Amino acid sequence: MLITHVSDCYAPRTGGIESQVGDLAARQVAAGHEVHVLTATLGEAGERGGVVDVENGVHVHRLGARLPFELPVNPVGPRLIRDAFRRLRPDVVHVHAGVLSPFAFDGARIALDLRLPTTITWHCMLDGVVAPLRAVVSRSRWHEMPAALNAVSHEAATRVRQVFGAEVSVLPNGIDLTEWGPAARVAAGDGPLRLVATMRLVPRKRGVPLVELVGAAARRLAPGGVRLSIIGSGPAQGRVAAAVSDGNLEDVVDLRGRLTRPQVRAAYTDADVFLATAELEAFGIAALEARTAGLLVVARRGTGMAEFVEDGVDGFLVADDDAMADVIVRLATDRALLDQMVAHNRSHPPAFGWADVLGAADGEYARARVLMRNA
Repeated sequence: MLITHVSDCYAPRTGGIESQVGDLAARQVAAGHEVHVLTATLGEAGERGGVVDVENGVHVHRLGARLPFELPVNPVGPRLIRDAFRRLRPDVVHVHAGVLSPFAFDGARIALDLRLPTTITWHCMLDGVVAPLRAVVSRSRWHEMPAALNAVSHEAATRVRQVFGAEVSVLPNGIDLTEWGPAARVAAGDGPLRLVATMRLVPRKRGVPLVELVGAAARRLAPGGVRLSIIGSGPAQGRVAAAVSDGNLEDVVDLRGRLTRPQVRAAYTDADVFLATAELEAFGIAALEARTAGLLVVARRGTGMAEFVEDGVDGFLVADDDAMADVIVRLATDRALLDQMVAHNRSHPPAFGWADVLGAADGEYARARVLMRNA
């Protein structure tokens, strides 16, 4: 099967959509498919305007333009997308969408115009925009488009269903359970509760509130009772560093910057708890990686992380930042509970291996073919 993915963002940009589209495409190549990715993201050396890279067997079409702030858009993107579809004649088009994904939505519109079987995966939460999007959809041809709609979690799918009033499946993110499986754990002993958070440092990930709530928990514990490592970089890095300084938390919070995947896995061997403070997280691939590595996960209730975190079993789902600080204090003072939950996670891997995800994707592709045939 010739599969064409369409995504505004792709490597070398870092983030959940970028990593998932790249991993899914590579896994599909390994399964014997021919896979192409159309993206508005420039290459490592600025490749653009139709340059095709081959990465892990995936043909990556760089259709972006050099614009300020490295925005993944291109004024002539629709023409380039249409030309690519006509050359490739894919068996299925898999569009990856966020709240603002002009390149991806152009790809969906053009694929449907060309009567190509199309599936659209939402990697975002549509909180706050459901009503206006529903109004737009109800007054346009998007209301009856013959595309297979899905989202990366049940929480995200609920919002998409409210917008389109159509069937919306769940196509979760995937993970290599062997690669991210538990390694030999460095025991904490009588040392601090070891917290870690891996994220792109942008405001929506809420790095500053993370520092503040950990500081609040630290003040309720004996000196040296808790330690937080923040892994990641991004435009909010300066504000996060300022929050550490303003809170006199240099001995509590360690800003480690961007790490490679092997370095992240290594960092998890001497961590106990993964913190996820984002309120609009459609799935949370970084949290899934930590959960697979055996860490206890503390995340916000009402997010996609409920797909793999059962409250009180794999970790805790909390209502707000104060509740997250309460959980930190509880785990720091009840090491028996901590060890019990970590032991559970290390012996019970989550059910998001790539075999399951590839099967779910194939199901969506079959649904897309039926919808187009019946349109």
